[in-house]
Amino acid sequence: MLKIKNVSAKNFMSVGNNTQAVNFDNCQLTLVLGHNLDMGGDGSRNGTGKTTIINALSYALYGEALTSIKRDNLINKTNAKGMITTVEFEAGGIEYRIERGRRPNVLRFFVDGLDTANEEQLGDSRETQKAIERIIGFPHNMFKHLVALNTYSEPFLSMKTNDQRDMIEQLLGITDLSLKADILKEKNKFVKDSIKEEEMRINAVKDSNGRIEKNIKEIESRKKAWEVSRNAKIDDLEVALTTLAELDVDAEISAHKQNTEAKEQADILSTLDKDHKTASTSFKRSEQRLLELRGNLEDAESGVCHACKQGTSHLDTHETYIAELQAKILAESDYYDQQGARITELADAVAEISKDVVTSVSTFYKSIDEAYEHKHNLEGIALQYESKKAEINPYIEQIQMLTETGIVEISFDDINELTYLKDHQEFLHKLLTSKDSFIRKKIIDQNIAYLNHRLAWYLDKLGLPHDVKFANDLNVEITEYGRDLDFDNLSRGERNRLILGLSWAFRDMYESLNEPMNLLCIDELIDSGMDTMGVENALAILKKMNREQNKNIMLISHKEELVGRVNNVLTVVKEGGFTAYNTDTEYVD
Repeated sequence: MLKIKNVSAKNFMSVGNNTQAVNFDNCQLTLVLGHNLDMGGDGSRNGTGKTTIINALSYALYGEALTSIKRDNLINKTNAKGMITTVEFEAGGIEYRIERGRRPNVLRFFVDGLDTANEEQLGDSRETQKAIERIIGFPHNMFKHLVALNTYSEPFLSMKTNDQRDMIEQLLGITDLSLKADILKEKNKFVKDSIKEEEMRINAVKDSNGRIEKNIKEIESRKKAWEVSRNAKIDDLEVALTTLAELDVDAEISAHKQNTEAKEQADILSTLDKDHKTASTSFKRSEQRLLELRGNLEDAESGVCHACKQGTSHLDTHETYIAELQAKILAESDYYDQQGARITELADAVAEISKDVVTSVSTFYKSIDEAYEHKHNLEGIALQYESKKAEINPYIEQIQMLTETGIVEISFDDINELTYLKDHQEFLHKLLTSKDSFIRKKIIDQNIAYLNHRLAWYLDKLGLPHDVKFANDLNVEITEYGRDLDFDNLSRGERNRLILGLSWAFRDMYESLNEPMNLLCIDELIDSGMDTMGVENALAILKKMNREQNKNIMLISHKEELVGRVNNVLTVVKEGGFTAYNTDTEYVD
């Protein structure tokens, strides 16, 4: 239930700096009368600020007055600042409070005592206002026809056809379909954007896969070229190995070593031979020298000079000479023995070497170094051959990695689901928005009969003889005794009866589809053009509403004769340019 509890105002229109408050929570039929003491005498009934009550309520809830008054013109002209209105209401078991004002701009929205507005929303917030209207359940144009009926509000039947249709659709809940359609449209836009994003993603994956496949083909070419190069190199190495293996390089090296040993042996034998020849020559010379010295010694000892073969008388030192010959013979004998021993030693050495004579053999290479180089080349090529055979094509791993991790499998499941969802949403959107939609027709058919039933009941109770009903196309038909009429064909009193009946039928329709509302304000509608019977009939309906539905009804009027017909009177007094509200309760049967 939407239960508006109270409204208060400060520096709002004719209300001054003293806050004025009106309670809507007493479930009474309240007659609102005015007294303008500034006019002298008992005061005029006009210009007291009676409508200020519902204007303050309208501004507090919606941020605008019932009629086209600029917001700054709602500020009390005398004080010119500090305007604030406050409304407290309950909806769905939750307590709400709105504080709205100007100079300074203020908007505070309390939910169960907690302020939901932030600093940026204090002046004006469309989002906060949307939240408020969602909680209240209807916009400002319906507020003027369901809660606050005012003579200055454009009657429903004077509105443009499209505006009438919009309001009826709001009333019947068809507007909710439009709201749902708008939500669905936003969701559909999101889905379409998602489809575009998915298409872009798929195209990007396709492009990426294409580039990767191109890279794979290029790498495949490099792989094949690498294999060709490797196989060619292996073939070359095999040929080189086969060629080098034709020569027994170890035998070649052994032959070179044998030849080196044979040469070394030959060189030694040559040296020994030379030494033997030299020793033999020296031996022979020493032998002759000994014979000569010994002969000279014999001659000297026999007194013959070895030089002249004469006597030795001419020698002054014969003894010395003999001694010298003896020393020379001794020294030469030693040398002779040495050479003889040397000859024997050399002969033994030659004989020893000659026991194992090493012969030279033929070789492929001129030197052992070339043979070793052959062996080194053979070993190196063998290693290269094995290494080359063991090599793994590096492009295989690249291709495998690109294939396994680079190529992304494209799935169309998401885009198919999104496309199905988009088509489904578009179908639902047509059902919600098309005037020929069976859903809209069903809602209208179900509810228009009830609306016409309540309208006929109210018009009968108000004493209007005309038949007024809504057709299935939501157009309004007014007939009297079979004659089609327009709204402007009716008199002022008839129009007021129809305005009241429509408003109350609308309210019944709204409450049947949504939730009850506790407040109804009627501003001077029963004063203008209504005869006594019309006033009595309207008052009877209002009393019935108050009694059976516990409605709190504010009846603003100039008719003081109604004081005795209600159980509560709210007197609006204007004095010194400011409005004040005084409650005078009278209980009547």
